[in-house]
Amino acid sequence: MYTKDIHRHLGQKLKDINITDGSLDTSFLMRYSANITTIHDLFYQIYGNHGDVEKWYDKLLSTINNAYDQRSIALKKLDIDKESGDIWYLSNDIVGMSLYVDRFCGTLKDLEQKLDYFQELGVIFLHLMPVMESPEGASDGGYAVSDFRSVASRFGTIDDLRSLEHTMKSKGMYLMLDIVLNHTSQEHVWAKKAAEGDKAYQDYFYMYDNRELPDAFERTMPDIFPDSSPGSFTYLEESKKWVMTVFNSYQWDLNYTNPAVFIEMLDTIFFYANLGVDVLRIDAPAFIWKSLGTTSQNLPEAHVLLQLIKHCVQVSAPGMALLGEAIVAPKEIMKYFGTGRFTGRECDVAYNATQMALQWDALATGDTRVMLSAQSEILKKPYGATWITYTRCHDDIGLGYDDSMIQSAGYNPYSHRTFIKDYYAGNYRGSVAKGALFGVNPKTNDARISGTLASLCGLEYGINHNLQQIIKESLNKIALMQAQSILLGGLPMLYYGDEIGYTNDYTYLNDPGKDYDNRWMHRPLIDWSKNEKRKTKETLEYMVFENTKKIINIRKSYKTFGDHNNIRWMSCHNIHVVGYVRYDKSQSYYCLFNYYGQNTFLTYYIFKEQGLTEGITLTDLWSGEKIVIGRDDEYLSIKPYQFFILTQIGY
Repeated sequence: MYTKDIHRHLGQKLKDINITDGSLDTSFLMRYSANITTIHDLFYQIYGNHGDVEKWYDKLLSTINNAYDQRSIALKKLDIDKESGDIWYLSNDIVGMSLYVDRFCGTLKDLEQKLDYFQELGVIFLHLMPVMESPEGASDGGYAVSDFRSVASRFGTIDDLRSLEHTMKSKGMYLMLDIVLNHTSQEHVWAKKAAEGDKAYQDYFYMYDNRELPDAFERTMPDIFPDSSPGSFTYLEESKKWVMTVFNSYQWDLNYTNPAVFIEMLDTIFFYANLGVDVLRIDAPAFIWKSLGTTSQNLPEAHVLLQLIKHCVQVSAPGMALLGEAIVAPKEIMKYFGTGRFTGRECDVAYNATQMALQWDALATGDTRVMLSAQSEILKKPYGATWITYTRCHDDIGLGYDDSMIQSAGYNPYSHRTFIKDYYAGNYRGSVAKGALFGVNPKTNDARISGTLASLCGLEYGINHNLQQIIKESLNKIALMQAQSILLGGLPMLYYGDEIGYTNDYTYLNDPGKDYDNRWMHRPLIDWSKNEKRKTKETLEYMVFENTKKIINIRKSYKTFGDHNNIRWMSCHNIHVVGYVRYDKSQSYYCLFNYYGQNTFLTYYIFKEQGLTEGITLTDLWSGEKIVIGRDDEYLSIKPYQFFILTQIGY
């Protein structure tokens, strides 16, 4: 929509642009012109009632322009390259790994020397868990940031990060870093100034003189960490005020009703973009807008802010994609891709947390019906956006999928979740899982699950009891879980240690800065002598590594396994087996996964429902086995935790 106000701003800002390269700047001007109206509308939707809105809008445009001016020629050219072809992050070539730098290898310089390890595995995308400055003790694993622009000394320096990024780019690798939009550490300079009484910086946070408003907020805000950090406010003795601390007492929530906060954090986003970050992971975006009388999660204003960020980034750093780390119910997750006229224009990437949790559900129950019931919602993802697909990450496993999904399989939601928790905590007779419950809410009995992929699959139990059958079975479970996740589409993200079978690391119990948080059991300290065992046949490390490597290679060998909204779920007519077809115009791949601990059978009719006929030979890309489609009264036998990746060779 044309307005004189927007035209005036556009004309003025175009005069201010520092032209350095004609072709690059022409592209910038086109993006600027195409997005300026939307940026104006979104900014005024949030801040239009602010008394100084015009001043802050000018500041916003200056921030966008300065970010472009400060962007290197190399990154500007990379922006053009990324925009010129297919959407780069949808490619089947991209497989990632998430890791803690210090626990993986030490420092950023050390990590630069480990890049060949990732390439050996087939990983070309790295998500570095928070490396920016945070307190040694109360840091929430680095998510309590005390300086958004300085690397913590234990990892190295900002120049080390730049060097790593440069080397990764030279090897065709991609980098993802976190930005924590919702809060800062209490040690951040803004928080320190606020605590000292600086009114301008107190307005950066939610700070109150008494409990009236904190009590009003807490009446509708659920506890995030009810066992370790109940409530959403902390009393500050120094300033005699209450400050909002939704996560932990040392993490102060930023107040985005203040436009100064938004501009500061947008400028920080551009700082990461100009470091060369390919995907920026926005931590906890569901929480960034607070409102009395609500849960202060997933509010419409949070989505408006994310849409505004996306359009600003699209102008000055279009080669950087945005990931919204919203671990919420399926219908809520979908909103982070954008809705209405902003569909596909909010976050580019989101975690498929529902699918991850439902794979664990199926592994515990041997029943895939709950998983299948979720797919109609997950398939609503707009084209051009993508999922992070994964089996484990640094965080716990939540069971936040909808009750209706559980009920559709004939289970009682409360009893079903209780079983899942007991199974993975090792409290269910016959379970070989070695996990633990995290975030137990004594009021509701809600809890999440901690543990590594290998330990939850039974490898730790098998090793401890020297049970070779359990060990063999656990290796099959690990491969099954990884194969479904990696081949599903989206951007598969391995979690460090899982590629080689690390079991739970209990050394966190000896660290008073970590002993209260059992998520550290699945944040292992890497022993590189163990990782070297991947080169020795018959070792567990070799078997897990080679299985993972082979699955990755299959994905990277066929473009169909990229994310082109080209997945169709199959009716397997067997509750223990789930299957999907990955297809394009020339080839289809039939992926079947048996989550049952016994042999089971599939009627060949499942292939005929996909348009195949009796007598066609399918080849399993995993085992090399050939399968001839038989009559409807004949059956394909599947072993416990076996999977197939079937296709017509030469089709």
